[in-house]
Amino acid sequence: MERRAYGNTDMQVSILGFGGAEIGNKDLPTVEKLLHSALDAGLNVIDTAECYGNSEELIGKALAGRRSEYYLFTKCGHASGLDYPDWDPVLLEKTIDRSLQRLQVDYVDIIHLHSCSEEILRQGEVIEVLKKAKEQGKTRYIGYSGDTKDALYAVQTGVFDSLETSVNIADQEAIDLTIPEALQRGMGVIAKRPIANVAWQHDTLSEQDYAYPYWLRLGELNYDFLTDVQQGVETALRFTLSTLGVATAIVGTANPGRWQQNAELLAKGPLPQEVYEAIRHRWKEVAGADWVGKV
Repeated sequence: MERRAYGNTDMQVSILGFGGAEIGNKDLPTVEKLLHSALDAGLNVIDTAECYGNSEELIGKALAGRRSEYYLFTKCGHASGLDYPDWDPVLLEKTIDRSLQRLQVDYVDIIHLHSCSEEILRQGEVIEVLKKAKEQGKTRYIGYSGDTKDALYAVQTGVFDSLETSVNIADQEAIDLTIPEALQRGMGVIAKRPIANVAWQHDTLSEQDYAYPYWLRLGELNYDFLTDVQQGVETALRFTLSTLGVATAIVGTANPGRWQQNAELLAKGPLPQEVYEAIRHRWKEVAGADWVGKV
């Protein structure tokens, strides 16, 4: 699988990464199949968080013995069972240590602040906790995971090595707002939700469904390539990975065979420029002022 340089770090990351949000309620044998099939297909990025159920613990158990084969990213900021308010500096220190214990590692490659606000970032304490963790060798790099103006402020601080942000056919704000700024500062960029939760495959969705905002947007965008689910997945994924600056796209799945299928889709390379620009043009025609990055 194609590798790309990750900003100014020493990492060469696979263009597809494993998203750990969906495995938090799975059993260990299932997770072992998912993760080993991902690594065997050439993925070398695994992304998780302190609040994804028992995702960290499952990754630690499933991949014992293969640590040298992948880059490990996690996130911090939410209490997730500890008796502290979110973003409390003491909480961050405790959850970072807990993440390492759960993952059964001495260090991770990146710790991202998990979608905290510009207001909290400006106070500076959460950034200092991550800097300290880096100095102590608990993480090699530090980053920010989030969207909209909060992410823009995080990028503009100049202290982060990595930006994880929403980029897809239904979520294009970051392409203009934050990714160019991140590139100027040598940050690596991870695209989350790169296939827009495949929201177009549903005839209807509840307003409570996580993918509902994307479903509404895609109804208005009315891309012709979404009439076929498989073509839609291919075009959507290639669109995200054709976006200048995106090094890797995090995909979650419960299907162990999906990694090889996605790798085959991406073997075609970037979208033709005219197709990419047509998708961008349609977004600019239709997108409302409230179509901001989905946290």
